[in-house]
Formats: sequence, C-alpha cells, structure tokens
Amino acid sequence: MVNQSVERTWKVVQWTTGNVGRQAIAAVLAHPNLELVGVYAHDPSKVGRDAADLCGLDRPIGVVATGDADELLALRPDCVIYTPLHIDVEEVSRILRAGVNVVTTSEFLTGTSIGADATKALDSAAQAGAATLFGSGVNPGFAELFAAVSAGISRDVRTITVSESADVAMFANDPNFEAVGWGRPPGDAGHAAAVQAATAVFADALDVLAALVGLCLDERTCTVEFAHATEDLDIPGMVIPKGHVAGMDVRWDGLVGGATRLGVHVRWVIGDRIEPPWTVEFGYVVEVAGDPNLRIKLDLWPDGDLASMGVDEFRDVGMRITAVPPVNAIPAVCVAEAGIRTYADLPVIAARMR
Repeated sequence: MVNQSVERTWKVVQWTTGNVGRQAIAAVLAHPNLELVGVYAHDPSKVGRDAADLCGLDRPIGVVATGDADELLALRPDCVIYTPLHIDVEEVSRILRAGVNVVTTSEFLTGTSIGADATKALDSAAQAGAATLFGSGVNPGFAELFAAVSAGISRDVRTITVSESADVAMFANDPNFEAVGWGRPPGDAGHAAAVQAATAVFADALDVLAALVGLCLDERTCTVEFAHATEDLDIPGMVIPKGHVAGMDVRWDGLVGGATRLGVHVRWVIGDRIEPPWTVEFGYVVEVAGDPNLRIKLDLWPDGDLASMGVDEFRDVGMRITAVPPVNAIPAVCVAEAGIRTYADLPVIAARMR
C-alpha cells in the first residue's frame, strides 16, 4: 500500500527563526517531501532576509522572512512549524482556525502542563479549522516514542523509565533553562517547586508514553534533588558560586493504583565538581521491567571533528535533535484527524532518505 502522506510535497511555513527555528529550516530544506514557502520573524531586523541567510546556509533560496502573519496564512500552507520557546495560545489558535496544521517544539504535547482552558481553546480552534496540532522535540517527545518502541520486545511489562542525562555546562545559560534556577543557594525556599513548574511539560510526556503503551494514569508526581558546586564554576555566560546549585535530578513519575508504572527523568549537571558526585550518561536510557528486563542506551555525538567544535556547534546539536522530530512528522500530521494529536495517534515516524 502506498503511503500518500509521503508521496506528495507538503508546503510549510517556519514560524520564528531562533536557535530551533534555524535548525527546522535546514531540516525542511533537506526533506524530500517538504517545501519551504514562508518564514515568520518576530524580530524586525530579520524581516526581508533570505531564509538561507537566517540559518547559515551557503546560497539564498528565495524565501524571505516576513512579520505579516496574514501574508503567510494567505499562502495556504499545509503546515506551520511553530518554534517559540513557549506556546502562544491565541497565536496558534489563529493558525489552526485558518485551516493550517501546526507542529511545535514549544513545550506542548497534550496540554496537561498548560491547563484545561488553554488546551480546550487550542483543540476547539483545531476542530474549527479541521486542522491538527502536534508537539514534539527530542525530550519530551521523541524520547517517549523511543521508550515505548524499546519496550516492544518485552512481555508482561511492569514499568518503563526513560532518563535524559547530560552535562549542560556549555549551554546552561540558554533561555530554556532560565526558570530552573542554576546557582540558587542550598535550601532556597521554593526552588524545588520552581523546577517542577519549569519542567511541567514532562507531565505531558508521561501522558504520551501512557497512551503509547495503553495505560491510563491515576496520578503524576514530581520529585527534585539538587547537587551543589564544590568550587566556583565559571561557565559560558554564568558563574555559579561554591555551594550553590550546579546539578538537578528531576523525576516525573506516572502512577496507576498507587504504584509507579512510568517514569520520565532528567539529570542535568554543570561539570563534575559537584556534591553529591553524580554521574551522567550523556544520552537517553530506557529501562524496562518485564520479561525480559531491558536497558537500552541512545548515544548522541556531533557529525564532525569534536576537537574543533565550540560552544555554538555543541548547542546546535541540541537544537537540531529538538527540531527534526516534528519536521519529520509533518507528512503524517497533515493527514491526521483534526484536534490535538500525539505519537500515539500517528503511524511510526521515520526519517525520509533521499
């Protein structure tokens, strides 16, 4: 049977051109079934510039950025790739209501973390426009799909945990980390609650993983532990004083009948001069309790000479693995049922090789 979603060309618009947006543009240009027809820029200094220039490509492609949303919607694209750090419910609702599908990296998968009212508004807009809204990134998003598929070789599965583990010293000052509070003093009141609020999208991730494996969660919990610098840490864009927070272990767990069945955990550290001396895996680890028990590791490394890479190049790798999963999902999203959809509602998403 021919999969019609990957046998035609889908017209897409990139919405914002920050770190993730630039990687998304490059991914669209490399995809054999996608055509970039427009780019939206919030920053007036980017308006009128060629998309290739904005994402550092060698040759112009003839698609220039605009700040006029009406102009882009008038192009009647099949899909918008929406990549601001946080979702603007009114803005995305407008796009959906215009009949345009949306894939997004803006910390949105199911809507659990943004509340019922905002989620209802987005779903209503999607239904009104007969459009689909899909959220992903590497984690949350792809990591949960990876975990569910990994568990597929075990029977009588009791628990599934996917853990992200990384040294983030090179990019701890990025805006997406701003709310977690690096460098706060030990015992700072409210810090754990602030981290929980900043990572609430992992509640969405639990919901997606649960849907993929056929569970209905009764409860979601979050626990946070901190590690502290054993000396002053001077990292790009930030100094963390000795004794202040330089590591955090955040565990989002999904419970059924009072028992933990699913886990989405993240451990972020800034170097190895911390107490307690946590280790990191530098990737993603899936652990499954079942028959058989499983431990599966997903390693990542840049495609190039590591010795010659600077901060920006390493940051780009993280932005790239955030941007590519939703870009690859576009053909499936464009033929999905209207409304908010997740990996549990789509066919398996794979890369398209030229």
